[in-house]
Amino acid sequence: MREFPVLRLAVRPLNFQLRSDRLVKPNLSEKERKGQLGVDVTPGRIRCSGRGVVLSRAQQRVSSRHGDRGLYQYLSSVRGLGGFQDHFDWWASNTFSVRGGKPLWIDPFDRRVQHIFIDDNIRQNDEDTIVQPKVFLEPDGSETRTACTSELYDVALVQTDLLTAISDRGYFTRRVHICLENYQRNLQPNEDRVGL
Repeated sequence: MREFPVLRLAVRPLNFQLRSDRLVKPNLSEKERKGQLGVDVTPGRIRCSGRGVVLSRAQQRVSSRHGDRGLYQYLSSVRGLGGFQDHFDWWASNTFSVRGGKPLWIDPFDRRVQHIFIDDNIRQNDEDTIVQPKVFLEPDGSETRTACTSELYDVALVQTDLLTAISDRGYFTRRVHICLENYQRNLQPNEDRVGL
């Protein structure tokens, strides 16, 4: 069985300034501003089935049994870097399409957290892509819709150009900046949330 690691980057807050090719995040710790994020080496797992999705890491376990919001909140609370083993067999049994891809939850109303999914197997053809973007339909709701990959390309999804990524140290930083800017333009209005 072939397994792929999952890398998700949660960027907070989204009030940022670009200065000298540097992302300034004023509400983060000095270590986070310098890029010295903690690393959680405990491997997580993503398991998908017709009944839903389960994320687990060590003693933590969250499922989509009561909707996708709990999974989104769990991933939004993770600090630093970590990984989740995806469910390759589920993706293969769904003909390597968006239907069986690695789930990525996106809340277009959330101004505090942006999830960015980076992988070289992201394709704009939904019949041949490794990610299943799930977009929340309303603020704080639990219902989602599966979005087209092309809808979130360079907003929350980055297809890695492997040769450029290897040869250009600033590649990922630039791609994240592009996503941050595009996400800001695509945020949905949300008058119900106070203080955002």
